[in-house]
Amino acid sequence: MRPARTALWLRLAVALGLALVGPLPVGWSSARAPIYVSSWAVRVSQGYREAERLARKFGFVNLGQIFPDGQYYHLRHRGVVQQSLTPHWGHRLRLKKDPKVQWFEQQTLRRRVKRSVVVPTDPWFPKQWYMNNKVQPDLNILQAWSQGLSGQGVVVSVLDDGIEKDHPDLWANYDPLASYDFNDYDPDPQPRYTPSDENRHGTRCAGEVAAIANNGFCGTGVAYNARIGGVRMLDGTITDVIEAQSLSLQPQHIHIYSASWGPEDDGRTVDGPGILTREAFRRGVTKGRGGLGTLFVWASGNGGLHYDNCNCDGYTNSIHTLSVGSTTRHGRVPWYSEACASTLTTTYSSGVAADPQIVTTDLHHQCTDKHTGTSASAPLAAGMIALALEANPFLTWRDMQHLVVRASRPAQLQAEDWRTNGVGRQVSHHYGYGLLDARLLVDLARTWLPTQPQQKCAIRVVHTPTRPAGGALTPHAAPSPILPLMRVRKNVSACAGRANYIRSLEHVQVQLSLSYSRRGDLEISLTSPMGTRSTLVAIRPLDVSGQGYNNWIFMSTHFWDEDPQGLWTLGLENKGYYFNTGTLYRYTLLLYGTAEDMTARPSGPQNATAPPTSWATSAWPTALQGTSATPSRQ
Repeated sequence: MRPARTALWLRLAVALGLALVGPLPVGWSSARAPIYVSSWAVRVSQGYREAERLARKFGFVNLGQIFPDGQYYHLRHRGVVQQSLTPHWGHRLRLKKDPKVQWFEQQTLRRRVKRSVVVPTDPWFPKQWYMNNKVQPDLNILQAWSQGLSGQGVVVSVLDDGIEKDHPDLWANYDPLASYDFNDYDPDPQPRYTPSDENRHGTRCAGEVAAIANNGFCGTGVAYNARIGGVRMLDGTITDVIEAQSLSLQPQHIHIYSASWGPEDDGRTVDGPGILTREAFRRGVTKGRGGLGTLFVWASGNGGLHYDNCNCDGYTNSIHTLSVGSTTRHGRVPWYSEACASTLTTTYSSGVAADPQIVTTDLHHQCTDKHTGTSASAPLAAGMIALALEANPFLTWRDMQHLVVRASRPAQLQAEDWRTNGVGRQVSHHYGYGLLDARLLVDLARTWLPTQPQQKCAIRVVHTPTRPAGGALTPHAAPSPILPLMRVRKNVSACAGRANYIRSLEHVQVQLSLSYSRRGDLEISLTSPMGTRSTLVAIRPLDVSGQGYNNWIFMSTHFWDEDPQGLWTLGLENKGYYFNTGTLYRYTLLLYGTAEDMTARPSGPQNATAPPTSWATSAWPTALQGTSATPSRQ
């Protein structure tokens, strides 16, 4: 077994709490060499008298029995140094030769940390209300820190307008390998300074993730020992090439990409990644992190004032991104927040002007307590995900989404649309599965068993013109009494009997081509066989387009872990002018998930007793073997 693979197996065993039995394999190396002390534990069969004889014979001091039954004794030798990197071979041989000694072990130092709450000393940490227990519940980050987690060994890159790499609260964690300037094509992501400080966004997001702790300056990042990089790509001409290059930077080095940008949040735009960027996402999840998959954390959008819907944003709407929404300190929907079915989880951000905002690093080596928007929520989630990756570096991109679903709680978050889905989880279009809990996330991560391979089952439901939603019939459509509501029902087997059979759902997509006289008046919903109704797009009053949707893919996370077999219902409802007309041309239902019954897994952290067969060394991932976008999420 090669040393690199062996060291990784050690980390895996520690993460799963496994007992390592038997001799260490050739090439074994550990991250921390043992330090031997001057005491031994010895087992003798004849009790105290035999222990005394042994101690006198070899020059030990008998410190007494370890257990009341008088078989195990604690011996110390004054002639042996207090601490040594090597065991004392002379005493080892003497004890081994004595026939009355049944077992012995020279003691080594064990590093243990108190499980008390670790509170940083940074002067602005008392202002970080979302992580210092000043609001209940907060993000439970102190409890994750108390387990010794800080993001060590995890690399996060913020894709934005640059990062002030020499900032006093960032420089020690700055990672040049996770950074690049795709606006000027050079390795330096330092932001361009202007009188209005318009390029402060990336530096602010970076500080939320990895601001240094206990350095007497500003506040603390969620993953304060993570490596942090920045990609400057929003301060110039933005093309599909630049987006794809940014999302593909160092995919074997960077673990998490945090992005707080997208198309215009104006309530009328329907736009998403181009061909190259979609390919960057696909390559990231299939090849990134040695095949475990890159983690793309995305802000859901700030178009709430315009009644925008983030399912009209192809970045947050992608199955490959982990979309994060916002809530205020008081658990209310922020005025800028967009609701949609693709949002997976929520963290804190600002509310009205009087509400406290997010504390982080700022341009010119400064601090700010005025960071806001869903831009501020996504980096908090990225930091929490970094803590989970430190707890278990073997998680795939899909594993992490499963964990986030399970580690999110409705808590005190207020919304009228909370519903219980078919597997008993509460879910909302405003918040996804609720407020992300860092302690729960890392607890689940430590013992999570990997999900089986992703399956995809595509069902073409409609591919010829049919009666429009609230409109006239087209020449080749069959009559159907659907005014002003249209429902398309399909009984689905979920590819049963085939290799791509799905028992437990993850993402569900609906790919639609339709025309409509006023696109924003059309509400589209999807109801699962287990009765969960998810709104794929709500009405958008400012969207007056007559173009409809051309092969647009809507996505919902609300059916997570449900059984997809049975009757699916697509609803199209005219919620505007009664004379709206349109035609549905194509409708394909795309199911993603796994053949495993995920509801059979325990709801809390699992007790793993052996590595799963899919982690056998022969099947380890390779790393274990050796369109226009604007920064509108501020």
